[in-house]
Amino acid sequence: MVSEAAMALPRLRVLRPGEVSPETARARAERSARRVLAALTLSVAALTILGLVMVLSASSVKSFAVNGSSFFYFKRQLLCAVVGAAVALVVARMRYQVWQRLWVPLFGVTVVLLLLVLHPSFGTEAGGSVRWIDVGPFVVQPSELVKFVMVTATAAILAANLKYLHDTVRWAVPLLSLVGVVGVLIMLQPDLGTASIMVASVFLIVFVAGVRLRLLLWSALASGVIGVGLIFLEGYRRARLFSFLDPWADPHNSGYQVVQSLIALGSGHLFGVGLGASRQKWMYVPNAHTDFIFSIMGEELGLIGEIVVLALFGVLLYAGVRIAMRAPDAFGRLLAAGITGWLRIQALVNLGAVTGLLPITGVPLPFISFGGSSLIVSMAAAGVLWSIGRSAGATEG
Repeated sequence: MVSEAAMALPRLRVLRPGEVSPETARARAERSARRVLAALTLSVAALTILGLVMVLSASSVKSFAVNGSSFFYFKRQLLCAVVGAAVALVVARMRYQVWQRLWVPLFGVTVVLLLLVLHPSFGTEAGGSVRWIDVGPFVVQPSELVKFVMVTATAAILAANLKYLHDTVRWAVPLLSLVGVVGVLIMLQPDLGTASIMVASVFLIVFVAGVRLRLLLWSALASGVIGVGLIFLEGYRRARLFSFLDPWADPHNSGYQVVQSLIALGSGHLFGVGLGASRQKWMYVPNAHTDFIFSIMGEELGLIGEIVVLALFGVLLYAGVRIAMRAPDAFGRLLAAGITGWLRIQALVNLGAVTGLLPITGVPLPFISFGGSSLIVSMAAAGVLWSIGRSAGATEG
C-alpha cells in the first residue's frame, strides 16, 4: 500500500526524445537574449567610437581653418556622445511601455520646436536650409527628434488598433494627420531627406503591423508621385537628381560632391592611406565630417574599414530584428521594428549618396557623422531597443 508521503511527492514527467525541460528552455532563452543585447551594445559602442575617431580626422583641417583648433568639432561630438550614453542608459532602464503614452507630449514639443526653427529669431540658416536652433553653446536640430517621435507615435497608434486594421479610417486618419503636419513643417525648412526617411519608417511599421499589401502599394505610389513633384519643384533638387544620374557631366558644379566623394573612396584601395592622412578632407570633399564622412573613412581606412562599418550596421540590424521578433507585446514589436528600420534606412540613404547610388539628401550617417542631435537621439533610440530586448528576455525567462 502506497504511503501518504509517497503520494505527496510530485510526479516526474518523462521527456520525449529531443524534448528539453522548461528550465533548460528558459536558460537557453535567457542566454540568447543576453547575446542579442550584447550584440546591440557592441555595435552601437563601436560605431560611436569609430565615429569620434573619424570626426576628429575628417574635421581637423576645417576646424583649424575656421576655429583655430583642430579639436573644435571633436570636443563637441565627444560631449554629445557622453550625453547620449547617459540618456541611453536612463532610457534602457525605463519600461518601454511608457513611450506609448509619452509620444503625445513629445509630439507637441517637437511641433513647437519645428515652428521655432522657422522663426527668424530662433532658426539658424546654413547651406540654404533653416534646420537648427542655437541654445547657448549647443545647436539643436529638431528634425532629428522627429524621426524617433514619429516611429513611436506610429507604433502606438497601430498597436492600439491591431483589431481594426480593416477599418482604414480608424487608424489612417490620425496617422496621416501627424505625418502631414510634421511633413509640411520639415519641408518648409526645407529638408526632403528627413521627410523621406520619416515616411519610409512609417511605411515599414505599417507593413510589419500587417496592413493589406494593396493599400501599402497604393500609398507608396501616391508618396512617390508627391516626392517626384517636390524634387522637380526646386531647381537644386533637380540638379541633384540629374547629377546622381551622371555626376561626370558637370564635375565642377552639380556633380562636384559625388565626384570628390568617389575620388576619396577610390583612393583608399584595400587598406587606406592611413588614419589622418586623407587628402580629400583638405577642402575637396564638402561636408567631410558630416554627410560625407564615410568618404574620408574609405580613403583613410580603405575597403577593410568600409566593410567593418557595414558589418557593424549589419550586427545592429540583426539585434534589432531579433528584439522585434521576441518583443512581449505588439507595441514593443512595432517600436523595435520602427527604430531598427529607421536607423538602417538612414544609413542606406547616406551610404547611397556617398557612393553615387542614390541622390544626395543631406542626412547624416547614424552614430558616425558629426551632429549632436543625431547622435543623442540615435543613442536614445538604441536605449529603447535595449529596454525592449531586456523585457523580452525577462518574459521568456
